[in-house]
Amino acid sequence: MFRKIPFITFEGIEGSGKSTHSLLLLKKLKLLKVPCIYLREPGGSNEAERIRKFLLREENKKFNSLTDTLLYLAARNENFVSMIEPFYKKKIIICDRFVDSTMAYQHYGLGVKKRIIDFLNKEITKSIKPDFTFFMYLNVNKLKSRVSNRKKINRYDQFTKSFYDKVQKGFLKIIQKNKSKYMIVNSSNDFHANHRIIYQKVNNLMK
Repeated sequence: MFRKIPFITFEGIEGSGKSTHSLLLLKKLKLLKVPCIYLREPGGSNEAERIRKFLLREENKKFNSLTDTLLYLAARNENFVSMIEPFYKKKIIICDRFVDSTMAYQHYGLGVKKRIIDFLNKEITKSIKPDFTFFMYLNVNKLKSRVSNRKKINRYDQFTKSFYDKVQKGFLKIIQKNKSKYMIVNSSNDFHANHRIIYQKVNNLMK
């Protein structure tokens, strides 16, 4: 019997499997008739998806890092108001990226001031925070080979290895501050074994 309705996020660098595992979890929960929704960031709501489409265009890669950050946060605000806040504690929310990605990519990766990101995130999300986060850890040396197999490549798939290394280390620093709210899943391990680990944890979170 399911009693709790958690807000779950998946984080990780490109090619780590977070999108695949978050969608597989959604499919599993729907088969079990568990009320749930899937969101991605940037994106989610119709308005946020429009911002996403603009953000990820190749020609927009020359944006100033603060401009880039503000656009991501604008998409989050639309997603939060339209999708997260209305369904929080009513349906299980599975979100592919959330506030940790902004901190890892924009602060640790691009050098945007942490206090700016913190302030705007708090204004957007109010007191709502994820109940649990799965961090999909990927050896940075494997990133390029995984991303190259994608049908569509966006500008965030094309940063340098050193950038992704900074971002992943940023994620790990974030996790260290509140270990009980995170699970590190090694993407190099067997895919199906990782899925079972993730589902078992979510099952426990719902009880």
